[in-house]
Amino acid sequence: MLELRPGCECCDKDLPPDAKDAKICSFECTFCAACAESKLAGICPNCGGELVSRPRRPADKLANNPPSATRVHNPAGCEAK
Repeated sequence: MLELRPGCECCDKDLPPDAKDAKICSFECTFCAACAESKLAGICPNCGGELVSRPRRPADKLANNPPSATRVHNPAGCEAK
């Protein structure tokens, strides 16, 4: 199951479970669409993988399957490419 991390690793923008602008790679590194496009050119700075839209978990499933509360913020890894 996806962790649904709560924020962008670059700018620390909140990305709740229903965020339409959340992007992830296959390792679940998480970024907002603005950073993914403008700073990262659609490529994860951690693994080199493609950043794609993160699926949204249905609201009625969140109680039993909560999103992660652990924030990962690494702006140094997000310099413009």
